[in-house]
Amino acid sequence: MKKLLLISLLLSLIATDGNARRRVRHRPPEPAQAAPCAQDSARIDETLAEGDSVAGAAGEILRLTEEDYKEVAEMLGVEPAAIKAVVEIEAGPSHQGFCEPGVPLINFDFSMFTQFARRNGVNLSKYRKSHPLVFSAPSARKYGSRQKAQHARLRAARSIDERTAIEGTFWGMFQIGGFNWRKCGAKDIDDFVERMSRSERDQLELFARFLKSTKLDKQLKAKNWAAFARGYNGPSYARRGYHTRMARAYAKYSKSVK
Repeated sequence: MKKLLLISLLLSLIATDGNARRRVRHRPPEPAQAAPCAQDSARIDETLAEGDSVAGAAGEILRLTEEDYKEVAEMLGVEPAAIKAVVEIEAGPSHQGFCEPGVPLINFDFSMFTQFARRNGVNLSKYRKSHPLVFSAPSARKYGSRQKAQHARLRAARSIDERTAIEGTFWGMFQIGGFNWRKCGAKDIDDFVERMSRSERDQLELFARFLKSTKLDKQLKAKNWAAFARGYNGPSYARRGYHTRMARAYAKYSKSVK
């Protein structure tokens, strides 16, 4: 099964390479209309659906393995340590993409939600009284954890407008904006959410396709952390120290494999 998955993903990565756009933003992003990716993910999806990822729906969080990192890093032409460096900055040192089985790590961004609401013709003003949770950050204490509070807010936003809520949220261990679902090679926005919710391997593959479609794989391969962080995290990357933090994380993980 792994050979079929590898071949399918490699073909998918090659197909996306011609559809790149230069402006890419992650937390905090700048909304840019996502470009379609000319790729066919059906075979990968079928393989994953028939294989290990099914266990995620049965109450188990499917974590990334060292083999997963190595396989996808080889397909991208980068070092596993470089991918781990990105994970550490986006998901934290725990390197986890889920808070519960089937419940991915998310960051609901209200400013992005309002921008996409305007773009999608959703009048949010009429929901202020009926959906107060959307308009003010919920208490982690009330919900039991920050992630539970985030998901409660996302559910409330989805009840206003499903698409806008997904687009205004950052997903998984790589914190990819929902508005970038096309650049990740998803068939549609629902497919993006389904795969983000399935396994960390799925999240890694979506990240790989995203890098190929935006050509950020070249910056990651060169370990040009400033250029990568500028493209991945936006113009505020330097103020937030994303590039220096990634460089330090890479140094740590590259030493561990020597």
